[in-house]
Amino acid sequence: MISLRNGYHGRSSNTMSLRALNTWKGAPILLGEIHHVLNPDTYCGVLGSDAKSYAKDVQDHIDYGTSGKVSGFISETIQGVGGAVELAPGYLKLVYDIVRKAGGVCIADELQTGFGLKVSHYWGFETQGVIPDIVTNLPWALGNGLPLGAVVTTPEIASVLAQKTQFSTYGGIPVCSAGGLAVLRVIDKEKRQVHCTDVGCHLLARLRDLQQRYEIIGDVRGRGLMVGVELVTDRNEKTHAKAETAVLFEKLRELGVLVGKGGLHGNVFRIKPPLCFTKDDADFLVDALDYSMSKL
Repeated sequence: MISLRNGYHGRSSNTMSLRALNTWKGAPILLGEIHHVLNPDTYCGVLGSDAKSYAKDVQDHIDYGTSGKVSGFISETIQGVGGAVELAPGYLKLVYDIVRKAGGVCIADELQTGFGLKVSHYWGFETQGVIPDIVTNLPWALGNGLPLGAVVTTPEIASVLAQKTQFSTYGGIPVCSAGGLAVLRVIDKEKRQVHCTDVGCHLLARLRDLQQRYEIIGDVRGRGLMVGVELVTDRNEKTHAKAETAVLFEKLRELGVLVGKGGLHGNVFRIKPPLCFTKDDADFLVDALDYSMSKL
């Protein structure tokens, strides 16, 4: 199995073994042989935005680190905990071709990217122009608080599940299923995807204005309401502002703003508000960040 480094967001003892982020790393013996490949991060990645070179890293792992056959490749289509990182353009299309030629299936983790949180796309994998064999970790938002998850795959792959008994503690609860259907209806009826696009563009524009005023903001990135603000002490060197991020994190909390914090070095603000987030909310968030940075 090949996993995109820092890309997977599982939390069970098994799925934690897939990640290469030490904060969440689990016991590797549970899942056998896992290979982690380079993170195609266009801002801090060692190969910049060169998708072909990152894809070659995957091919090299298969050629020199395996028998030539792999079970699959799994990655988030836009990294969440990794720091709201979009993959290098065209990366997944190249990698999916490589993995399928090696006999593997391509798995898209859409836990934080599905259901129209991104500009113009309902699924994160659409931003890369690919169709995975398995879409797993459908968003927590599916149940709107109810214990509900889903996996989408092909009939051929799904048929394998019938060969063994499958068990889920919360599986098959009619109330949760009805709740999930209601959530999907509301997302479509209230045009939440259009709303997220509109508010997200406003939020990104305001954050980029802030970036012009504060040298500590190295990068502002994202789609829709999945936004990352990476803080650095030196823009040229892209030195991680870990301590400063921690201070600002607490200053924002004192002002009533809760944001996520991620990235390998904990220097990225992960802004992922609920679908009801408005432009007024976005302005309050940016104003609070502006005030906090002015006091740093």
